[in-house]
Amino acid sequence: MKPHIFLTTAFCILFLTAMSAQRVSDAGNFMIGGTMGFSTASSSVEIVNSGTSISNEGTRATQFSISPRIGYFVADQFSIGIGMDYTLNEIEEPVDLSDPDTEYETEYDSDLLFGPFFRYYLPVGVDKAFFLQANFGFGSSEDQIRIDEDQQTVSNDVFAASIGPGFTIYSTDGIGIEAIVNYNWARSNATYNFQGENNETTTFTNQIDFSIGFQIYFNRLERTEVGKADTNPGMIEESEDEDGDRFY
Repeated sequence: MKPHIFLTTAFCILFLTAMSAQRVSDAGNFMIGGTMGFSTASSSVEIVNSGTSISNEGTRATQFSISPRIGYFVADQFSIGIGMDYTLNEIEEPVDLSDPDTEYETEYDSDLLFGPFFRYYLPVGVDKAFFLQANFGFGSSEDQIRIDEDQQTVSNDVFAASIGPGFTIYSTDGIGIEAIVNYNWARSNATYNFQGENNETTTFTNQIDFSIGFQIYFNRLERTEVGKADTNPGMIEESEDEDGDRFY
């Protein structure tokens, strides 16, 4: 087979394969879903002094996060929407590392951000797709800090942005299970009181994370079906559904 014929044939196959997957990400469809996360971390400390070794538990941390989102496909394969990111951290610090029976001080901090997101899909067959997503968040966070034995609750104004690739697999009833890797950047401004004077700080954060989530895709008021052509895009047909699969 001549090279140009082979390339033309391969291009046509890829094009038709991509077209067959456009049902889920057609213009006019909706998507709703998100991610949820939970993690714990602990540490241990060993202190050696004059030949004597003391082992103790160090800092313990627990984190819970939830990120719901809703989007709309303004064009084929391209959706925009709005999302929320909420994170709660619990941090336990030992009062005296040299005391095996030491008490722990518990501190909490939380972040709540709202903002738009943008996602572009690259279909791979009927039931799979790569995508690229960008997020922006605006909001606030609260941190408990200790300054000269005085514990204060500090409020921060936060701006965050993230971008990263992902991969999703669709079921036949329009539910997608997805994984995404994000590069996150954030800036926070805080004001706290130290020795009777207000002090301002600006903190920049860089982070890479991996998350798993899901999306449900809707065609107007009906659940999207993967690989099914939209034969009547102007209206929703009335039909009997004995199994109760119609989604309202």
